[in-house]
Amino acid sequence: MRNTAIGLASGAVLGSGCQPTQTETQVSEIDPNRKYRWNMVTTWPPNFPIIGEGCERFAEWINQMSGGRLQIRVYGGGELIPPLEAFDAVSTGTAQLAHGSAYYWAGKIPAAQFFASVPFGMNAQQVNAWILKGGGLELWREIYEDFDLVPFLAGNTIAQMGGWFNREINSISDLKGLKMRIPGLGSRVFEKAGGSAVLSAGSEIYTNLERGVIDATEWIGPYHDYLMGFHKIAKYYYSPGWHEAGTALELIINKSIYDELSPDLQEIIASAAGRLNQEMMAEMEVKNSEYLELIRSEAEVEIRKFPDEVLEVLKAKTSEIIREMTSNDPLSARVYESFRKFKEINKPWSDLTERVFYTEIA
Repeated sequence: MRNTAIGLASGAVLGSGCQPTQTETQVSEIDPNRKYRWNMVTTWPPNFPIIGEGCERFAEWINQMSGGRLQIRVYGGGELIPPLEAFDAVSTGTAQLAHGSAYYWAGKIPAAQFFASVPFGMNAQQVNAWILKGGGLELWREIYEDFDLVPFLAGNTIAQMGGWFNREINSISDLKGLKMRIPGLGSRVFEKAGGSAVLSAGSEIYTNLERGVIDATEWIGPYHDYLMGFHKIAKYYYSPGWHEAGTALELIINKSIYDELSPDLQEIIASAAGRLNQEMMAEMEVKNSEYLELIRSEAEVEIRKFPDEVLEVLKAKTSEIIREMTSNDPLSARVYESFRKFKEINKPWSDLTERVFYTEIA
């Protein structure tokens, strides 16, 4: 029996030597002398804290892990192309990859908004779970394939604040005619509730709020809001960020170009995107905690919660907007159904654990 076992083992070794495994085949496809020089465009201002800085770190990680075989130059919005042209630039191959958020492409793919943020939707942890392990990623890649793009989850703003206001919000009637800078699905909900949504570049928000062009603005959270100086010109800071409870950010790569990469470089990109996703959320949590205290100590700002009546109306209007979207766009209906099912399945678990922890223990 011992001799037979040895003979079988020897035969297995010889057999494997004659027929290369999949791993060996992949390794043989790697050309260590071939180098790639890619341009990465973003929707963020140059050197934008945490998010734009994260893109720079992403490029550094790729360079290090690939041994210099894949080098990426990062351009802030407007440095190479206008910020909101990033999708088209990568789709056509003008740039190899981009970083932004899927709700910026609502005019091209309405369903894409569900991969960024849904008002009264899910938090960052839940969005991560749905996209990565709950069926979201497969749908995301399917709807981007027609544009020759491959999306990766690559960051999250975590829960945002509800925004800065120059007037009190005590009832839903206070939203009537109020001009607010707010993007995505939230802007449609806000308008349905009686407000007036205004879209403007980040560089214009402070001046618009200071001069009364707008009455309110949402941005991100205490850290970025403090850097923008909103606490110097607005009196009321409202919570929660009903419109963006955990906004996912994306890395998009031209699919034809991506498919030409060797398997190891593709895995390096996926690993770097995953690292960026985790580090960005962690840094957001740290900085927002720190800068909320600075706002409280330095500014005469009243930090308030939206009245329950206002949140209830906004939630009802959100349901109306989503019904309109899904009835008119089969793709939106399909994606939202996946989103809704995951949220429904996850709710009993989150109610039993995290909701109880935050409301009764922490």
